[in-house]
Amino acid sequence: MSDEIKGTATHQQLIELLSDQGAQYRVVEHAAVGKCEAVSEIRGTELGQGAKALVCKVKGNGVKKHVLAILAADQQADLSQLASHFGGSKASLASPAEVDVLTSCVFGAIPPFSFHPDLTLVADPLLFERYDEIAFNAGLLEKSVIMNTHDYLRIAQPELVAFRRV
Repeated sequence: MSDEIKGTATHQQLIELLSDQGAQYRVVEHAAVGKCEAVSEIRGTELGQGAKALVCKVKGNGVKKHVLAILAADQQADLSQLASHFGGSKASLASPAEVDVLTSCVFGAIPPFSFHPDLTLVADPLLFERYDEIAFNAGLLEKSVIMNTHDYLRIAQPELVAFRRV
């Protein structure tokens, strides 16, 4: 599947979900940029409002699990905390092939919603404590969603797990 097509179904599924659930959100179209700082500027949002999505795999101690870990774009992940939370001994970023299978999106375009039964959604609570809205790429590098934080929590229902590096 080409990168141009990849993510389109995810984007459509996301927008339908938000609309069906009565979420307060808006879609922002912009140039495809790879850096969180640059896309925040284009969106007109603070860096800390950005919901960075990391597809991770947790292994060890009999655990083998894929996790979609969401944290504020101005933070760094401590994957060892994520591994500990799930009872694993280590966690790492998933391979591009795993990301493709689990999200149907290219790196950098993954929204903070899991549409795959084998991808567990967790989010660091700091993302929701500082701002009334969060922002994220919506399945496509050139489209973002800015949405109400409470609506995100209500609809996505992530497990809240503190895994940011302190």
